[in-house]
Amino acid sequence: MAASELYTKFARVWIPDPEEVWKSAELLKDYKPGDKVLLLHLEEGKDLEYRLDPKTKELPHLRNPDILVGENDLTALSYLHEPAVLHNLRVRFIDSKLIYTYCGIVLVAINPYEQLPIYGEDIINAYSGQNMGDMDPHIFAVAEEAYKQMARDERNQSIIVSGESGAGKTVSAKYAMRYFATVSGSASEANVEEKVLASNPIMESIGNAKTTRNDNSSRFGKYIEIGFDKRYRIIGANMRTYLLEKSRVVFQAEEERNYHIFYQLCASAKLPEFKMLRLGDANNFHYTMQGGSPEIEGVDDAKEMANTRQACTLLGISESYQMGIFRILAGILHLGNVGFTSRDSDSCTIPPKHEPLSIFCDLMGVDYEEMCHWLCHRKLATATETYIKPISKLQATNARDALAKHIYAKLFSWIVDHVNQALHSAVKQHSFIGVLDIYGFETFEINSFEQFCINYANEKLQQQFNMHVFKLEQEEYMKEQIPWTLIDFYDNQPCINLIESKLGILDLLDEECKMPKGTDDTWAQKLYNTHLNKCALFEKPRLSNKAFIIQHFADKVEYQCEGFLEKNKDTVFEEQIKVLKSSKFKMLPELFQDDEKAISPTSATSSGRTPLTRTPVKPTKGRPGQMAKEHKKTVGHQFRNSLHLLMETLNATTPHYVRCIKPNDFKFPFTFDEKRAVQQLRACGVLETIRISAAGFPSRWTYQEFFSRYRVLMKQKDVLSDRKQTCKNVLEKLILDKDKYQFGKTKIFFRAGQVAYLEKLRADKLRAACIRIQKTIRGWLLRKKYLRMRKAAITVQRYVRGYQARCYAKFLRRTKAATIIQKYWRMYIVRKRYKIKRTATIVLQSYLRGYLARNRYRKILREHKAVIIQKWVRGWLARTYYKRSMHAIIYLQCCFRRMMAKRELKKLKIEARSVERYKKLHIGMENKIMQLQRKVDEQNKDYKCLMEKLTNLEGIYNSETEKLRNDLERLQLSEEEAKIATGRVLSLQEEIAKLRKDLEQTQSEKKSIEERADRYKQETEQLVSNLKEENTLLKQEKEALNHLIVEQAKEMTETMEKKLVEETKQLELDLNDERLRYQNLLNEFSRLEERYDDLKEEMTLMVNVPKPGHKRTDSTHSSNESEYTFSSEIMETEDIPSRTEEPSEKKVPLDMSLFLKLQKRVTELEQEKQVMQDELDRKEEQVLRSKAKEEERPQIRGAELEYESLKRQELESENKKLKNELNELRKALSEKSAPEVTAPGAPAYRVLMEQLTSVSEELDVRKEEVLILRSQLVSQKEAIQPKNTMTDSTILLEDVQKMKDKGEIAQAYIGLKETNRSSAMDCHELNEDGELWLVYEGLKQANRLLESQLQSQKRSHENEAEALRGEIQSLKEENNRQQQLLAQNLQLPPEARIEASLQHEITRLTNENLDLMEQLEKQDKTVRKLKKQLKVFAKKIGELEVGQMENISPGQIIDEPIRPVNIPRKEKDFQGMLEYKKEDEQKLVKNLILELKPRGVAVNLIPGLPAYILFMCVRHADYLNDDQKVRSLLTSTINSIKKVLKKRGDDFETVSFWLSNTCRFLHCLKQYSGEEGFMKHNTSRQNEHCLTNFDLAEYRQVLSDLAIQIYQQLVRVLENILQPMIVSGMLEHETIQGVSGVKPTGLRKRTSSIADEGTYTLDSILRQLNSFHSVMCQHGMDPELIKQVVKQMFYIVGAITLNNLLLRKDMCSWSKGMQIRYNVSQLEEWLRDKNLMNSGAKETLEPLIQAAQLLQVKKKTDDDAEAICSMCNALTTAQIVKVLNLYTPVNEFEERVSVSFIRTIQMRLRDRKDSPQLLMDAKHIFPVTFPFNPSSLALETIQIPASLGLGFISRV
Repeated sequence: MAASELYTKFARVWIPDPEEVWKSAELLKDYKPGDKVLLLHLEEGKDLEYRLDPKTKELPHLRNPDILVGENDLTALSYLHEPAVLHNLRVRFIDSKLIYTYCGIVLVAINPYEQLPIYGEDIINAYSGQNMGDMDPHIFAVAEEAYKQMARDERNQSIIVSGESGAGKTVSAKYAMRYFATVSGSASEANVEEKVLASNPIMESIGNAKTTRNDNSSRFGKYIEIGFDKRYRIIGANMRTYLLEKSRVVFQAEEERNYHIFYQLCASAKLPEFKMLRLGDANNFHYTMQGGSPEIEGVDDAKEMANTRQACTLLGISESYQMGIFRILAGILHLGNVGFTSRDSDSCTIPPKHEPLSIFCDLMGVDYEEMCHWLCHRKLATATETYIKPISKLQATNARDALAKHIYAKLFSWIVDHVNQALHSAVKQHSFIGVLDIYGFETFEINSFEQFCINYANEKLQQQFNMHVFKLEQEEYMKEQIPWTLIDFYDNQPCINLIESKLGILDLLDEECKMPKGTDDTWAQKLYNTHLNKCALFEKPRLSNKAFIIQHFADKVEYQCEGFLEKNKDTVFEEQIKVLKSSKFKMLPELFQDDEKAISPTSATSSGRTPLTRTPVKPTKGRPGQMAKEHKKTVGHQFRNSLHLLMETLNATTPHYVRCIKPNDFKFPFTFDEKRAVQQLRACGVLETIRISAAGFPSRWTYQEFFSRYRVLMKQKDVLSDRKQTCKNVLEKLILDKDKYQFGKTKIFFRAGQVAYLEKLRADKLRAACIRIQKTIRGWLLRKKYLRMRKAAITVQRYVRGYQARCYAKFLRRTKAATIIQKYWRMYIVRKRYKIKRTATIVLQSYLRGYLARNRYRKILREHKAVIIQKWVRGWLARTYYKRSMHAIIYLQCCFRRMMAKRELKKLKIEARSVERYKKLHIGMENKIMQLQRKVDEQNKDYKCLMEKLTNLEGIYNSETEKLRNDLERLQLSEEEAKIATGRVLSLQEEIAKLRKDLEQTQSEKKSIEERADRYKQETEQLVSNLKEENTLLKQEKEALNHLIVEQAKEMTETMEKKLVEETKQLELDLNDERLRYQNLLNEFSRLEERYDDLKEEMTLMVNVPKPGHKRTDSTHSSNESEYTFSSEIMETEDIPSRTEEPSEKKVPLDMSLFLKLQKRVTELEQEKQVMQDELDRKEEQVLRSKAKEEERPQIRGAELEYESLKRQELESENKKLKNELNELRKALSEKSAPEVTAPGAPAYRVLMEQLTSVSEELDVRKEEVLILRSQLVSQKEAIQPKNTMTDSTILLEDVQKMKDKGEIAQAYIGLKETNRSSAMDCHELNEDGELWLVYEGLKQANRLLESQLQSQKRSHENEAEALRGEIQSLKEENNRQQQLLAQNLQLPPEARIEASLQHEITRLTNENLDLMEQLEKQDKTVRKLKKQLKVFAKKIGELEVGQMENISPGQIIDEPIRPVNIPRKEKDFQGMLEYKKEDEQKLVKNLILELKPRGVAVNLIPGLPAYILFMCVRHADYLNDDQKVRSLLTSTINSIKKVLKKRGDDFETVSFWLSNTCRFLHCLKQYSGEEGFMKHNTSRQNEHCLTNFDLAEYRQVLSDLAIQIYQQLVRVLENILQPMIVSGMLEHETIQGVSGVKPTGLRKRTSSIADEGTYTLDSILRQLNSFHSVMCQHGMDPELIKQVVKQMFYIVGAITLNNLLLRKDMCSWSKGMQIRYNVSQLEEWLRDKNLMNSGAKETLEPLIQAAQLLQVKKKTDDDAEAICSMCNALTTAQIVKVLNLYTPVNEFEERVSVSFIRTIQMRLRDRKDSPQLLMDAKHIFPVTFPFNPSSLALETIQIPASLGLGFISRV
């Protein structure tokens, strides 16, 4: 693609700007070839017409996409040019507060002028062992790369630190050396790394000074070689210095200072030892007052003086030498105050008894008169004579200053030599890393000889740098097989030739110095004549004849010739030097000794390389006659030789470059001056590196990274299995110009700008996809909104219409209700009237009928038949009359109503006419008319209803009439019967009369009772109501009081709980702090103890030199390995063990005394804590006492029931096993025994067989009884049991047992149930004898038996079905897991698929192996139990045999021949003790501790078996009251455990095994100590096993300390195993594939997130955690201790992950936060699976979780800031700000965190009091506790396996 095609509308470019150097702008229209003007829009809002250069027609530089801005490596930028580099550095420095940036192989370091917390030991540990591209840029990363390449490539390394004064060169070099000292350590006990670091304060004090640009500017160059041995540990160092700025000793510019050491001396002048120096304030001395700035803000010179003296002491410079140095320095200060008075123009003199000179002479130990004379005179030597000439005041002053400079230079060289002597090592140096701290390119208004030398050195370094960069580029292209053309780069060899070649500037300068009358002017003329107009790099200023200009690689520099010759000669009067050499002060002549004596011992290095000479440079070899000539070498010549040697050294090493940049000239923190930065970038070669990279293929991608990043630009059909071919096909379509990219073996190489073009295509594609997604989502949202609004409108309409309908319905209901009320009211009135009339009629009828009846009765008496007939006839007539009356009444009512209705109708018609007439006047009457109309309608409806009712009444009347007719006929039939009953009627009437009287009386009584009851009821109700009111009042008062009491109790409880929680937390914190301090002391003590042991062993090896006949180990073995291999070999002889055992016996009391002293202090601390803990316990007991009592009872009961059931099951299983064993024993006795004992006729055989038979019969009988009892329990309690029931039931039981088929049993059961249906009465009446009843009862019992058996069978089948269902479920789960694994494997590449399948198979086989081992262990336990039971039965059989023999009569003994039988002796009960001899103690310790393999014990034996065996041995020694034996055994045990851990301390299984056994041993000592607190859970038998004679509390403390040490070692082991996995598994690996996007990276490629075969994943971490957990569980470690180990593991995982996140800018993105949260959720899931959620491990991951959440939350508004501050309570302020600064968008659609938002966060968090430390302490170990965990295992049941080789131990 053509470059011009990228200049489209909205493309951003860089244009030059005089103020900002480069300014960003945006194109307003597309560029077309031929356009002369670009329309641009600036960021400040202005429009600009940018005119292109008509000659070059160069377009402005394109700006990189925002996603590439802020990259760690400048070579990752798509457009590589000056504005892109400057902008990237500014963004990182200002916005992200990052001072380090890579530029290919160069580390660019910008001085922040502020102390940053990024150089601590935690940062060093974080960078140690990491690849350079995996972490953010840092000086430590460069140092680590150099250290790693030295170890890997076996090649020396160099770190070249350069930059302007004040750019931070010295600090960078110092931090690099600190890194080497911290990471590598020293090879001896001399602490060489501390000495290397201690050299920095000394060299800074004598070689650094304050300048206008830097408060601690190095005024000399130095190259420090740090030497390493074969194991890459520091063994020494060597320092070379270059071009000390001596002129600063006598002159300082304004606002500058002399060297720091002078001001440090003045600040410490009041110290007693410095009184002899007679110093004062710095303003009193000429050499320290010229700058007018004697103090540096924030620097205490007196404190710095103390640091300098301490460093000198550490480097071995004695106090006398230190005072000598200070005397010389003080003498220089006093020499500067020496004044001269002029006699005339050619001579001068010093005032008599001049105090400064006398002090100088006293301090220097020289004669006053002689020094005074030679300061004012000089000796001139000619060919014939020598004469003394006075000098002028100016010459005397210059001579004085030259002497001061010379003394200081000599002192400087002497100190450097002594520092090198202190850093020198006698061990042969294997390799070295050099750190070059040298001045950068300098240009000032006035440039002199020093600037010329400095720039000359930089020219040489730049040439070496260019060649190295070019070489690396060439190697990369050759490695990837890329065709490349020669890259044109700047070669500064012509400039170097101008300076150092024959007749070059230096050569002409030396020649002029040899001339007697040579001056700066003559030298300048020679320069003009030689080089002007002949060399393009040499120029002459227009207005000066005493200056020249050189075109350096960085810039043109004008040098003033004045002073060049004097500085190059560096002349000092020899007479003054002779006076100093004759000094009585011994140290002063040493400074001026001959060169051969002054050379440091380090000048000839062990590696045979030629060392660099020091300042002044002198040769190491030469003839004596040549010494004077060599002494006359000029400074320039010396500097050129030193520089050549330096370049040879650098060319022989692998260089690493650090370019320090000074961001501004005012030392403002985090202020970036673009002009100054660009000048330095051009000067230091960074832009040259960029130019070389841009000339080739700067952007490089691996095929997988390219595919992952630009997968969105490919179609599905373009994706092939071969990633390389896929990338080729896609690139050919995307980029048509094939010259813009090249395909290498593993990478794709792009020209500059192509990645930006691809990023543009990718962004366009993603933008189009986003627009499409937005379109769809917005349509969906609007449709959803429309549907929601439509649904809401429908709902509102529905409710409104419903409301209206309800109102209308309510109106209708009211209208209807009013109508019904009217209807019923009218009906009520009419009905009432009707009832009154009816009642009156009935009364009349009753009286009439009574009268008629009485008359009829009288007639009946006269004539019976007539009376009856009359009675019925009259009755019928009466009823007929009644009905006719009723009909007449109803007819009258109807007529009346009709008449009333007509009248009403007439009125209504009249009103209707009036309504029509007055309709307009009375509009509201229409509603009334409607109402009346409705009334008419309703009345019509009522009329219809009445008509229907009338019809119904007529039907009823007809039916009643028919009934009456029928009754009449029936009465006529019964008339005859009535005649008969007439007689009875009379009597009944009499009785009725009596009853009526009684009824009346009863009714009267009833009324009175009811009245009394009503009164009582009313009184009772009144009383109840009163009581209820009082009760409600009382209840209300009670509720109010209860509520008040509850609130008060709640408040009191809350306050008490809060106080209790606060006190508890405080006590726990205090206890943890104290415990942590104690355990740290213990850790330090163990480290010192190990160091002591190593030194002791080394001493023994050095003293006891092995004789020729003895064996010895290889010297390369470690001390630990040699100890144990040596001891194993020595065991073969007899005399040597006695000698080897003596030291150990001597060593024991020393170790124990140290432990006991430490234990006493711990005991005191524990007692203080115990008082506080008791108070806490009492408070907790008061709160939890009631709950504990309630919870203990059901637990105890449940435990007892569970124990009883288990015991019963165990007894049943033992019964079966015993029966089988008896049968086997019977067979064995009948087959395998000796014939004379077991012959069938033998009495012993008969006795044995009889006993066996009787036992078996008894067992059978017992079994039958159990079956019978079970059948009886099943039957009902109230069932009748006749005499013959048992016989019948047994017969039926036998019949049932004969039925083999389930169907037959079911049929029999159904038949029996049918026979049982008849009632008991019928069954009893079946026959007279009741035989059938008895049979029925028998069948009932048989039925019950069958039911019970069916139930048991059903239960067994259900259990089997449940087991089968469980197996099916497990198989389903296994099948699903296999399918998931298969699906995962199918997604992996073929190589990874094979590895995953193999890993899965190994895991499966391991699980099966563990299951088989568990089964084997269970079988072993069963075998041991059976053997024990067999022994018990053998004992019983023996006792029975003896008893049978005693019962045999003497006659039988005589008659029958008896053969002798072995009768075993009855054994004593085992007391749980083990006895051993004193001489077997070493063998016991060796077999049980030293040579024991943890894996075999963990798999085959019970957990903690060694601890149990040791404790049983201790019990026996306690039983014997042998204190020596107890002490010796415990001491040997402790020391042996330490030896094992020292030898195999890096094996997790070994450390875990001995931690578990040590804790178990400690618990046993507590459990059986006899103290009540430890005996609560013991059984009575265990209490009998308690120790009786000794209190081993002190040894318990020693064992507890040992357990703490083992725990700390265990933590270190698992940390070493986990550390390589954590960063790769938690951060780099993409657990959720496709979430993280791959960004372009620079030269230093980061570790790919795509899982290769060798990378660790999250599954690797989980597998390792599973391995740790299973090993600890196999070893029987206490659950609480496992929880503490898991908590520590999770803390390590969280701390290392968070630390790496804080140091890696590429990991701080939204997608990475999601990855981290997913990984943390997997770890939490692991905790849930292992039931470890309450271990506190999850809480240790809280900082990591909050950091991941911080990456994902919104970071824009103040509300977001508030949410972040409240959410991230586990992170420190520094960590939060660091994450926000590092947050980097992976895609263009994400936004960066603004600076204002970060400042808002800082403002909100300024009151938070937290640690300023950035990283978490990954080495922190939580204090460990060992809660008491008693064992339920009985000591007497422990069996000692033969595999342990402890046959010499006997059980007691």
